[in-house]
Amino acid sequence: QVQLVESGGGLVQAGGSLRLSCAASESIFSFRSMGWYRQAPGKERELVAEIISHSITNYEESVKGRFTISRDNAKNTVYLQMNSLKPQDTAVYYCNFRRIVGNYWGQGTQVTVSS
Repeated sequence: QVQLVESGGGLVQAGGSLRLSCAASESIFSFRSMGWYRQAPGKERELVAEIISHSITNYEESVKGRFTISRDNAKNTVYLQMNSLKPQDTAVYYCNFRRIVGNYWGQGTQVTVSS
C-alpha cells in the first residue's frame, strides 16, 4: 500500500506563497499521474494541478500563472508551489497518485488565505 504524506499547509495572507509537498513511500516512476486536488467547505473536490506521464502538466483555470506543480524523483516527492494566493484558494489540499492499478490519496493539508 502506497503512503502519501503531505506537508506545507498553513495560514498566509493574501498575496503570499506556500509550497506543498507530497512524499510517497515508494518510487514515483510507476505513477501515470500525480496531482493536487482541493476541497473547500461546502464544495466538491476539484483538480488543481497534475503531472501526466511524467511531463504533461495541467492546471485548473483559476490557478494558471500562480501555481506550479513539479516533482523530485530522487525524493519521491511532488510539490505545489502556490504564489499570489487569494482567499478563494482556502481549502484542504490533497495529493493524488494514480497508476494502472491503484489510486492513492494523501491525508490532506489545510491552506487558509486571509484577506
